[in-house]
Formats: sequence, structure tokens, C-alpha cells
Amino acid sequence: MKLAVFDFDSTLMDGETIDFLAEPLGLKEKVAVITEMAMRGELDFFESLTTRVQLLEGLPEKKVDEICRNLPFMPGAKKTIQTLKNQGYRVVVFSGGFRNATSHAQKVLGFDADFSNILHAKDGRLTGLVGGEMMFDFSKGDMLKRLQRLIGATAEETVVVGDGANDRSMFSYAEKRIAFCAKEILKKEANIVIDTKDLTKILPYVS
Repeated sequence: MKLAVFDFDSTLMDGETIDFLAEPLGLKEKVAVITEMAMRGELDFFESLTTRVQLLEGLPEKKVDEICRNLPFMPGAKKTIQTLKNQGYRVVVFSGGFRNATSHAQKVLGFDADFSNILHAKDGRLTGLVGGEMMFDFSKGDMLKRLQRLIGATAEETVVVGDGANDRSMFSYAEKRIAFCAKEILKKEANIVIDTKDLTKILPYVS
């Protein structure tokens, strides 16, 4: 079973979901600084995630969903996913971001499954709390191992694509490790590096 796993923010989607969510609160720049440091590996991912989500407290759920339905996808995202599926790949998304975004993206882009985090809300507004499957630096690697066992995919049959420090853990379990417009910390662990914002550039490497 061939398996392709994509990061979401700054990989399938052109930007960081949490930065877009912070914009209506006037906190985009503050949140973006923390996001950038986390993706460079300068901050613990769990701590950076919970700190940033706390800043979103009070944001209406309706606004969250509206923003997540209008995120800009990376050029070539839909074509790349469809091509991989046509080649027999199961295509899955692992995101340290949020299900509001990845679930909508699944409908648009057509990947098979998404694993991400959930923004807690009460009375229609975010509480500033978050939980889910992708909360830690090791989460993507841990989930990839479990998924490989579940569907019978080997490391040799697995392709992973990401851009930031929290993608490193899944790079340990895939033969093809693609750093896409990535931070230096991830490029060091990749064996394929793409620096052009066009996901179709990965296709020659994964046929």
C-alpha cells in the first residue's frame, strides 16, 4: 500500500491557519512571530501551540469556519493529490493546525483522511483551549507509525511532505522525505528539497 502524508499549513495551504485566525483580533503579527519560531524549531511545539490558541479566546466559531473555508491552497495542491491517488497512493494530511481547516480542505482537495487538532468552543466562541491528535513535536511520527501498521504500508512505500520542525518526526519513517519551501531544520533531514511554491514539482520524485 503506497502512502503519501502531507503537512497542511504552508504545505497544502499557502500560509498558517492560526495566523489567519488571529487577524480579526488584531493579533496576526504577534501570533505569526511565535509560529515562525516554532516552525524553525526554536520553541517547543506544544507550548507554542497552546500559547497561540490562548490568544484566540473569544473569537466566534462562525468566524473561524468562515476563515477556514477561504484559506488559499498551495498552487498545484489539488492536481498533485489527484495524481497521487491515480497512482494508487492513499493520501493523508497530518496537521498541527485545526480540523475546521483540514476537514474543509478534504472536501475541496480530495485527500483520504485528516488528523489534526480541535479548537474548543463554548457558547459559540473559542475558549482558548485546544486538544487533539497533533499536539506535540513527536505526534506526526507517532501517527505515521500507527497508520503504516494499520494499512500495511512500509517506509519504502511512504512519502512525506512538510515544511517545519514538527514534521521531522514523520521523516524518520519514510524513504522519500520532501522538504517543501521548508525551514532549514527540516531540509537537513530531507532527501528531496523543493523551493518553488508549486506542489506538482514533487510528482517526478514520487511516481
